Amino acid sequence: MARIRRYRSAVSLNLPFDPIERAAETWRVQFGPSSAMAAVTSIMRAHQILLSQLDALLKPYDLTFARYEALVLLTFSRTGALPLSKIGERLMVHPTSVTNTVDRLERAGLVSRMRNPRDGRGVLAEITPKGREVVRHATKDLMDAGFGMTAYSEEELGQLFDLLRTLRVAAGDFVPSAMRQDEEHGGHL
Repeated sequence: MARIRRYRSAVSLNLPFDPIERAAETWRVQFGPSSAMAAVTSIMRAHQILLSQLDALLKPYDLTFARYEALVLLTFSRTGALPLSKIGERLMVHPTSVTNTVDRLERAGLVSRMRNPRDGRGVLAEITPKGREVVRHATKDLMDAGFGMTAYSEEELGQLFDLLRTLRVAAGDFVPSAMRQDEEHGGHL
C-alpha cells in the first residue's frame, strides 16, 4: 500500500477547491449548461491521474502502459504472436504507434518480429519468454494496486465501465450485437 500512496502523491494537487467544478460554474454563467464540459474535463483529468500512476508502477519494468497493453495482448493470443495490424486494431491505435511500441519492446528483448508464415509478407510480433516474465511481474504489481482504481467498489467499477462503454459504442468502436456473437463463439483474438 505504501507504493500506491507514493504514486498517488506524485499526481496530487491538493487544491483547496475543485477546479473542474469551479470551471463548470463559470461555464454555466458564460455559455450555458456545463454538464458535458465538466464530465469531459473530469475524464481527461482522470486519464492523466491513472496514466501517471500506471506508468509509475510499470517504470521498474521499463514499460509504459501502452507497451504493457501490447505485451498482454500477445499473451492473450493463442500462439503468442499477432500481426502488427491486428495489434493496432485491438489496441485501437494508429499503425505508427504500433510500430513504435513494437520497436521499443523488441529493443528490450520482450518481443521479436517474424515473417507471417501464412503469407510470408506480413510481420508478426511475438512475445519472448522474457516478455512473458515481465508481463507476469508487472501484472501482479498492477493488480496489487487495483490498476489505480481502489477508490471505487466493484459495483462502481462495473457502472463506470457501462457508462463509458455507451460512449465507445456511439463512437463506433464496436457493434454491440457483434460483440455478443464474438463472446458466444469464444472471443478468440
